[in-house]
Amino acid sequence: MKCLILAAGYATRLYPLTENFPKPLLKVRNKTILDWLIDDIDSLGLVDEYVVISNHKFADCFRTWCAQKAQKITVVDDGTSTNETRLGAVRDIQFAIEELSLDDDMLVIAGDNLLDFSLTKFIVYAQEKGTSCIMRYYEASTQKLQKCGVAEVDENDKILRLTEKPAEPKSNWACPPFYYYTKEDARLVKKGIESGCGVDAPGSYIAWLCTQTTVHAMEMPGKRYDIGNLESYERVQKEYKGIC
Repeated sequence: MKCLILAAGYATRLYPLTENFPKPLLKVRNKTILDWLIDDIDSLGLVDEYVVISNHKFADCFRTWCAQKAQKITVVDDGTSTNETRLGAVRDIQFAIEELSLDDDMLVIAGDNLLDFSLTKFIVYAQEKGTSCIMRYYEASTQKLQKCGVAEVDENDKILRLTEKPAEPKSNWACPPFYYYTKEDARLVKKGIESGCGVDAPGSYIAWLCTQTTVHAMEMPGKRYDIGNLESYERVQKEYKGIC
């Protein structure tokens, strides 16, 4: 299995911290966000390569970081240098697939989110389902639901529909940027793009994919910490206790 880490953003809302430094390498409790994620995932022993998808501006920062890691980590530079010229998450995923000729099951995750539970639970869930999968959590705020992917699911966790940033959310199931693609579904990313799925938000591919095949959504057993601005970063520094 490959693990693709989406890290090509510019985190402009965290300036000046991220003006010349990538958000996924910011430290929380003396450990980078990426270290928290990778060290946890690696404990399951199923991922044989981690692929960090970076922009050109920060690629060398990631290369310096991964040189100190024991895991096999490949940094892919998508060639962009500004927030205005970024490819978008879905195009970045396809870029990495083509650049490295990837053909495997894939865990695709945002490199700037922290979890207080182990992602290994999600991997095991997806393998038991035998389908591509996402995670979901209950969100009461309509305003927050309007800014993320929202899933409608049946009693067996099957996604009936997923909508990115809906004006009128049809459920309270918000979907964080953590995905499991089967090998077969990873091969369809290019087709999804060509069919007109959105490319900026990573969930846009899943929104298209669940119209083509079965996708399941696991209810999150814990909390996600989204570091979007300086205030939220300061709050995470105080509140985050690690992975339970």
